[in-house]
Amino acid sequence: MDYQDVLYEVRNHVAWITINRPEVLNAFRARTCDELIDAFNRAGWDTQIGCIVFAGAGDRAFCTGGDQSAHDGQYDGRGTIGMQIEALHAIIRDVPKPVIARVQGYAIGGGNVLATICDLTICSDKAILGQVGPKMGSVDPGYGTAFLARVVGEKKAREIWYLCRRYSGPEAVEMGLANLCVPADELDATVQAWSEELCDRSPTALAIAKRSFNMDTAHQAGIAGMGLYALKLYYDTEESREGVNALNEKRTPDFRKYAK
Repeated sequence: MDYQDVLYEVRNHVAWITINRPEVLNAFRARTCDELIDAFNRAGWDTQIGCIVFAGAGDRAFCTGGDQSAHDGQYDGRGTIGMQIEALHAIIRDVPKPVIARVQGYAIGGGNVLATICDLTICSDKAILGQVGPKMGSVDPGYGTAFLARVVGEKKAREIWYLCRRYSGPEAVEMGLANLCVPADELDATVQAWSEELCDRSPTALAIAKRSFNMDTAHQAGIAGMGLYALKLYYDTEESREGVNALNEKRTPDFRKYAK
């Protein structure tokens, strides 16, 4: 596959997979998801690769979720909601290699879900993490919600989703959403150092450990799959469309008038 939205680079047995859409804060569209899935498959089954880094281009954002310009009822490609987000979530969990999220700025909405799903998350002191779904007429069932509760605890996960607040890198570390927060100018070196340390470990032992860690949340793939069908129906409602319309019109959404 010829990549347009994604960069793929190998640095000393570490595959760096980077969303290359900095002009839209690395928001993903259907093509981005397709390319990411291909890149993770490429790195995940290459025996010369010991670790995968998932990153976003530029200095402003890791990823800010789905590209709203490609979202009108559903997104512009394949998959239940017009992009294969469920398959992307699955491949990050299924590849037998540790995946490190490198978060240098915004990890918001679907981008925050991606960082949460990764095995490890290293962020900079300029990172800002959080959810926006209920502010935008959206939600991420399964891994976005239930798995987040596994990572940060039930009450904190509900706070993150219900209130849509934003959290700093140090706050992310404190709640367990990230492993480490470092100065921005040390982020790449730190991520590469952790990755190379992982490359020195037994790849089979790491693969078994990853599979074992994921075992007790594997059922959430089914929840996510069923939830996406509900989400598809929800995206066709005026209530959901109000979020995108309000964003485009730069106003506060009024979801209440569409509630049934």
